[in-house]
Amino acid sequence: MDFPSLTNQILKGFASDLDIEKFEFARTHWAIKEVDLYKALYRNMQPRRLQPEVLHISDPEIIDRDQVSAMMPFEPRFNSVYSTIENAATAIGFRCNRADNIWEHHAVIQDVVSLIDRSTIVVCDCTDRNPNVFYEIGIAHTLGREVILVTQHSEDIPFDLRHLRYVTYLNNTEGLHDLEEQLKKRMKNITETLEEVGSFAA
Repeated sequence: MDFPSLTNQILKGFASDLDIEKFEFARTHWAIKEVDLYKALYRNMQPRRLQPEVLHISDPEIIDRDQVSAMMPFEPRFNSVYSTIENAATAIGFRCNRADNIWEHHAVIQDVVSLIDRSTIVVCDCTDRNPNVFYEIGIAHTLGREVILVTQHSEDIPFDLRHLRYVTYLNNTEGLHDLEEQLKKRMKNITETLEEVGSFAA
């Protein structure tokens, strides 16, 4: 009784758990699926998310299993780094985005939060200790997202994050190639772990 009405938009958020293909949302038909409906609904439809006063997060939680987001300064010198993250994500079947590529809300920070909230993996570049990036890391951790920390300088990882693994890289051709390989490996491991624990269907 606590579950809200099931709109197509909500169903699309966990369509893979229901074995529903994208094309099925464009046609009216009957289909028999060999999935545990109760388990899928219980895992994906429980409301009761505490709403922040400053920002809005969707309730129920809707995570796009194919979405990776990148948090970094919006500066030209990071464009090649973003392309590297995007290439790594694409190579293993993900889509990658960052907030300056979308415009869904009047406030930029709401676009950032919404992007983090629906992402499976959030890659955060700590280079130069950008305060916006650290704020976004905190949001991603609070929302329970899988966070991958990267940096050009290990000293840019603050004390409170030093206990977490992070990837250092050089912002040159060879360094970005190595970063891409490490990101692909980490993203693949995260995907396999989430599939094992049933966070989304294989």
